[in-house]
Amino acid sequence: MKENLIGMILQIEPWIDDSELQAVKRVIDSTYLTENQMTSEFEQGVQKITGAKNVIATSNGTTALYCGLKALNIGYGDEVIVPNLTFVASSNAVIMTGAKPVFCEIKADTLCIDTIAAEKLVTEKTKAIMPVHLYGQSADLVAILEFATKYNLKVIEDAAQAIGVKFKGEHVSLQGDVGAISFYGNKTITCGEGGIILTENDEIALACRRLKNHGRDRRGTFVHEHIGFNFSITELQSAIGVAQLEKLPAIIQKKQEIYDVYRQELAGIPQFQILTIDERCSPVHWFTSFYAENRADLEAYLLNSGIQTRRFFCPLHQQPCYRDMVDKSQSYPISENAYETGISLPSSYSLTTEQQELVIAKIRDFYQN
Repeated sequence: MKENLIGMILQIEPWIDDSELQAVKRVIDSTYLTENQMTSEFEQGVQKITGAKNVIATSNGTTALYCGLKALNIGYGDEVIVPNLTFVASSNAVIMTGAKPVFCEIKADTLCIDTIAAEKLVTEKTKAIMPVHLYGQSADLVAILEFATKYNLKVIEDAAQAIGVKFKGEHVSLQGDVGAISFYGNKTITCGEGGIILTENDEIALACRRLKNHGRDRRGTFVHEHIGFNFSITELQSAIGVAQLEKLPAIIQKKQEIYDVYRQELAGIPQFQILTIDERCSPVHWFTSFYAENRADLEAYLLNSGIQTRRFFCPLHQQPCYRDMVDKSQSYPISENAYETGISLPSSYSLTTEQQELVIAKIRDFYQN
């Protein structure tokens, strides 16, 4: 069924208004469109929110992950353990370095990487583990750091969906070696495209800055000390990011309210179970997600009622592009079940009380009938 989104309750959409327009106008009036003052302002804003020592803007979340991996000396012949349920950017960033992503089963409660399952995946080629903080909550960083220490592995945190998320009181991406945040159009806040590298390690930060800037330690010179690429963000993207950062507290609060209403109002439906949140995590509910019996029929029913939903990510081991990378001896029943039963409900800042009430009513109707 082809979706006509006009008049629908969308699953997710950004909060864009005159504040972004005015910020972009500042850039256009300056005539300086490449990285400059606005990008510095954006990086400083993210630094204030996260508390990170080093904050480096990039063109998108994938290039941020790639730079982080390369700064950890990940490359040809290496293996990186990646959760099996994530967006393909996580594993593609590994492939970009020449290394091999090794798919690891997830935990059924939080959908984040399972370090117990990871135990049997470690080989002499394993150099890093990449926890993904999925759908706005943190992976178990205590278990991940213990695992990494045990096997002498680097930790790169994929926090693409996790701006504002904390684990044991500290923003994610600061407990591993390096982390990356995405500001794609559907994220909690957006630049349209854009990414951020976070790290407490100055050497990693320097390597990332070189990689994103054609191998140079500073701009404005044609002397290149290292091999690098052009992964720069633009002033236009950064301007939108600066305006979005001002809105982040309000967005986080609204998303928590949306989550609380869904959780309370849908708690009585046994066929519809909300995902578990680790009690050590302070989440930012990018999406509000459930396990749903008869998910496909529910999805179609809601769509016919003018309500857009989204299923979970397709497990990496089922992706056609990775068919030659899959270890056939491994099985992924939890990932497969999540993909078959997972559904994310409308969770935008713009969602009205009346719209959320309609979503809830339609879900109740579906399971009652």
